[in-house]
Amino acid sequence: MDFLDEQRMCRLYEKFILEYYKKHYPKLTVSASQIPWSLDDGIGDMLPVMQSDIHLQKENTVLIIDAKYYSNTTQVQFDKHTLHSNNLYQIFTYVKNREYQFGDEDNKVSGMLLYARTDALIQPDNVYQMHGNQISVKTLDLNKPFDEIAKQLDEIAAAHFDGIEKAV
Repeated sequence: MDFLDEQRMCRLYEKFILEYYKKHYPKLTVSASQIPWSLDDGIGDMLPVMQSDIHLQKENTVLIIDAKYYSNTTQVQFDKHTLHSNNLYQIFTYVKNREYQFGDEDNKVSGMLLYARTDALIQPDNVYQMHGNQISVKTLDLNKPFDEIAKQLDEIAAAHFDGIEKAV
C-alpha cells in the first residue's frame, strides 16, 4: 500500500471508531478533542497540539484512544518485538496532561493504543499501570463480520465505563 493510501486508511480507521462510539454510546461524551499542555509557567511556545483521535468521557472517567493503522503493530529490535515507543510516549503524555485538568477532583483517566489487527504472529494485547493510570494496547480485528467488530468495541467501552449501556 502506498503512503497516501495508508494515510487515508488510517484516517478512515480513526473516524470509524469515533463515529461508532458517537452512534452507539449516547451517554458518553465522544469527541476528537485537543488536550492542553499542563504547563507550570504557562509558556507553550512551539509545543505541538495534542490532538486525540477518540476521547470518551462519562463524568470524571475518561478513555483516550489513539487509533493506529500500521502494517506492523510492533517494532523489532535485536530480534525482540516491542511496542512502537513513540506511540506509547504519545498516549502516556495525553493521559497525564488530561488527568492534570481535573485538579484535585477524583478522576480515572486511561489511555489505549488500538491497532488495526494485522496477520503478524505477534499481536499486542497488554494492560499496563503507569504512574497511576491504565495504559492498554489492543488490536481490533477488522477481518471479522461487523457484529464481531462491534462486540470488540463494546467490550472496550464496558471495561472502562461501569454500567455503560449501548443504545439500540
